[in-house]
Amino acid sequence: MSEPLLRTRNLAKRFGGLIVTDDVSLDVGTSELHAVIGPNGAGKTTLMTQLTGQLTPDSGSIWFGGRDITRMPTHMRALLGIARSFQITSLFLEMTAADNVALCAQAHAGHSFKFWSRARTDEILRAPARAALAQVGLSARENIPVSKMSHGEQRLVELAMAIAGRPRLLLLDEPMAGLGPEEAARMVMLLRELKQRYAILLVEHDMEAVFALADRITVLLYGRVIATGSPAEIRDNVEVNRAYLGDQHIVGKDADASHA
Repeated sequence: MSEPLLRTRNLAKRFGGLIVTDDVSLDVGTSELHAVIGPNGAGKTTLMTQLTGQLTPDSGSIWFGGRDITRMPTHMRALLGIARSFQITSLFLEMTAADNVALCAQAHAGHSFKFWSRARTDEILRAPARAALAQVGLSARENIPVSKMSHGEQRLVELAMAIAGRPRLLLLDEPMAGLGPEEAARMVMLLRELKQRYAILLVEHDMEAVFALADRITVLLYGRVIATGSPAEIRDNVEVNRAYLGDQHIVGKDADASHA
């Protein structure tokens, strides 16, 4: 078996007496969409924040591309090819979609944000912005201010911002949050396309989307991994159903087809 692109071993993070991630070990392959699920408070977002370097684990290790990045700062991880989208959109609302994405391309190229006007005029920065917007289906909307876009379109702009830096790994934190049924179906189709190009670690509460997209699923409960396996293995796991999935009503065998 080839070396995984991302590997965590025995990752732990505490806040005072509260253990938020507890001995978490998981792998993400180079051409895999690996989903992390669990109820609120399971430690999913804290795990993502450790992977990006915004939080330093108290113990354990993080490896990316065969390199130990446990203590590496966030900007260095981004340059290695780790990109994250957030649970809550963080966009410059009065700027256009293209301007927002070009700023990310500018940051990835090592330019300071205080020279953001370059992102509006420099073709070296505009080209990857347009390419990223094309990947998410927003070419026709690139010159529209983000404030004039729907919530679903704003989520797509954020995804384009993550793509603009040409990452090797996408960390997606609840990309379906706040989406209506049509927008959610569109997002599932897009993620199905993107998983052909990027390794993806997906945190998501929409279980139908997870089971439609994931190659493997890791289940967190109170900060600990209680199961990792294929969608079929997770669906049939007694402990997982007892602890989590039984309340989600997605254990039927047709769940992974509902977003097709």
